[in-house]
Amino acid sequence: MSGSRTFPHVRVAGGPYERGRAYGEQAAQRVARSVEAYRGVFRELAGLDVEGARRLAASFEEPIRAFRPGYLEEIRGIAEGAGVPYEDVLAINVRTEVMFAARARSAQATSRPAGCSAFAVLPEASAEGHTLIGQNWDWLPHCFDTVVVLEVQQPDAPDFVTVVEAGLLAKTGMNSSGIGLATNALVTDADLGEPGVPYHVLLRAILDCETLSDAYAALMERPRASSANYLIAHRDGIAVDVEAAPGDFSRMSLVFPESGVLLHTNHFLALPPGLRDVSLWAMPDSPLRLERLRTAVAAAASGGLSLEAFGAMLADHANYPSGVCCHPDRRMRPADQGATVASVLMDLDARELRIADGYPCTTPYRRVDYGAFLSKPSPVREDEPRAG
Repeated sequence: MSGSRTFPHVRVAGGPYERGRAYGEQAAQRVARSVEAYRGVFRELAGLDVEGARRLAASFEEPIRAFRPGYLEEIRGIAEGAGVPYEDVLAINVRTEVMFAARARSAQATSRPAGCSAFAVLPEASAEGHTLIGQNWDWLPHCFDTVVVLEVQQPDAPDFVTVVEAGLLAKTGMNSSGIGLATNALVTDADLGEPGVPYHVLLRAILDCETLSDAYAALMERPRASSANYLIAHRDGIAVDVEAAPGDFSRMSLVFPESGVLLHTNHFLALPPGLRDVSLWAMPDSPLRLERLRTAVAAAASGGLSLEAFGAMLADHANYPSGVCCHPDRRMRPADQGATVASVLMDLDARELRIADGYPCTTPYRRVDYGAFLSKPSPVREDEPRAG
């Protein structure tokens, strides 16, 4: 990353195709950059040329259609708005599956170039009595040139904000119904590339939910294609961490807060039965990052935890370059290097997002007030009993 930058904000509204087309038009250069960059990634990490990646991505089209058909309309709109092939936008939305399914099928070693460090804090442990959530998002360095802050208004689901690679449906974010979402990559011996609902499609589905139980149900609705961790909180003051492997509801486990805090990196804390956790082998820095966060939380907890405190924790360089704040390891080939592309902190009660547009060690967090944008009433709250 060179120089300072601010990730662009993209605001869309309307039905699925209309939203997608507006997204593609506003982020056309960044969507094109995503497509171009992943062509190289698919070639180097998965041995796939353009047509091979498209064919593999197409095998996930039917599971997406069976799960949420409107997402395919949205992907088509993104492609047409950005002036790139639909097949390529589909491929980047299933990039996790394309990158690692091909490697699994060819018996090559599974590796991921970077992980993420995530947290949630309940009101009883936070300085202001609010529900907090956030993460460092560690991924491929080309994403410094592709990230957007996507702001979505939709008639049939909660409005939401997500910090995401241009062209993808969703990543970390929060919605108007009070849900906040952070996530971590995981990998097990069950990650064999079988078609199912893709990882980034499930992230989007969570941001379309009204409650935590709705989000949990969405993750169980149909067989999943990939392992992943979903850290989900709600401004009601509740949070849950869902560790999921490929397959159905039986390959999921739940982790709940301890002393009002949830922390997660890139390995299982409660591995579902019958699986092997490959995460520690693929991302050996994960337990070290988790321990650094645990130590920092313990030191800061007496005065109540705040977003400012987590901003400092997420800038930690212990075990550099593979610390909580991740920098490229120049000993590795470029395709295997990772970096903290963005750091995202969210106050769900205040509907406030803070983002470091790059490494949190050198990039100040900027505050974005979404109090008005995320003010859409939740229909499930209309009949909620009032105290008093």
